[in-house]
Amino acid sequence: MIVAILVMLSQASCKKETFTKANINPNSPATVTPANLLPVIETSLAYTQGGDLARFTNLFIQQSVGFSRQSQAYYNYVLTSTDFDSPWGNMYTSVMGNNKDMLRKADSAGYNEYSGIGRILMAYSLQLLVDEWGDVPYSEALAGASNTHPKYDNAKALYDTIQNLVDVGIAKLSDVNKGGLQPGTDDVIYGGDETKWIKFGHAIKARLFIHQSKGNAAMAAKALDEADQAFESNSDNAQFVFGTAETFGNPIYQFNQQRGDIDYASGALVNKLIDLKDPRLNILTDTTYSDVNGAGIGAYYGNINGHVEFITYDEMLFVKAEATLRSTGDIAQAQTYYRDAIKANMQKLGVSGADISTYLAANGTLPSNVPAAIAQVSLQEWIALYQNPEAWTLWRRNLSPNLTPTAGANGIPRRFLYPTNEYSLNGANVPQATLFTPKIFWDQ
Repeated sequence: MIVAILVMLSQASCKKETFTKANINPNSPATVTPANLLPVIETSLAYTQGGDLARFTNLFIQQSVGFSRQSQAYYNYVLTSTDFDSPWGNMYTSVMGNNKDMLRKADSAGYNEYSGIGRILMAYSLQLLVDEWGDVPYSEALAGASNTHPKYDNAKALYDTIQNLVDVGIAKLSDVNKGGLQPGTDDVIYGGDETKWIKFGHAIKARLFIHQSKGNAAMAAKALDEADQAFESNSDNAQFVFGTAETFGNPIYQFNQQRGDIDYASGALVNKLIDLKDPRLNILTDTTYSDVNGAGIGAYYGNINGHVEFITYDEMLFVKAEATLRSTGDIAQAQTYYRDAIKANMQKLGVSGADISTYLAANGTLPSNVPAAIAQVSLQEWIALYQNPEAWTLWRRNLSPNLTPTAGANGIPRRFLYPTNEYSLNGANVPQATLFTPKIFWDQ
């Protein structure tokens, strides 16, 4: 069943889709169970994040270079509302629409583990939407044909909604009464391990708080507390690892096979890795490639069975470092987290112990003042968040590394455009927006 789902999703993952009814939750047959829906939700989320969301954002922050066709336009901030139809539609239908269905079924039947997992996934999905678009429909969305023109909820208020989803999800997963149906192999992310899902929930909350921590020591302290309850090693990473068949390969691999207008082996990230003598250079990228159609991405993220990472252990360690600097200014403690974060990221990627030690000897000491230390932590986290949309959020918050806009006097984009289909079907409610304004509420 899961293979069939993956085949279906992969065939659609690299083509432009038009969701003319993105605000309508698709009707599911009564026989479809949470066990049928969970792998669809997880796989759809991985394809959407690893596809358009990662591609747009890593081009914006120059982790790769678009050198021809559409990707060259995106790299130079030439985008229209139509470019965002597919990721928006995927999030509201295949991911959140199916998730709403799963939650309804799980809650009514008392399947607490599915109810908990569903809320963690909904929280993560909504966080992605808010961080890329700002105000988005939620409270009146996913309601079926009874409301096809949902209002747009305030982005800051939605952060409270996300926090509540996580809190209820953790409570459901902690309930000793697990219900008559429990996830196993249908949970492609964690195999039904509720302990790891609870850690994922705390990681989401750590993100929410660190995003709002600038000039707010109390918020930074909350981020540190949540990160302490999140992942304990790389084995806890919330990620999706794809298969080895062409029909359900990693979306980055599929894109490069079908389109190939992105150069992953040059640009600001590669230049920084070279400057730092970073051993990840030949892991994240393949600098020897000579294909005129582009590519040059390393195996970990670029192979057919590559990774799409949602939140990882190394990210949580970087959060601890920044949160410590913002809450107490304790540079020595922050440096411990910072070094551990670099080490965890390199270990995940397969860097040798000797190379890790050499790199930390050269780059593992933080500056003696807090603003400079935050900038250095952010630089290393920008490297570690390769191919993750969170890297764009990090850059917008802390403006490190210092990037030169590729085109235009307005600087690097600060938000996504609302999709054409929303203007067509829900135009009365769509806020005014450009790629640069208004900024997301935490972007100060």
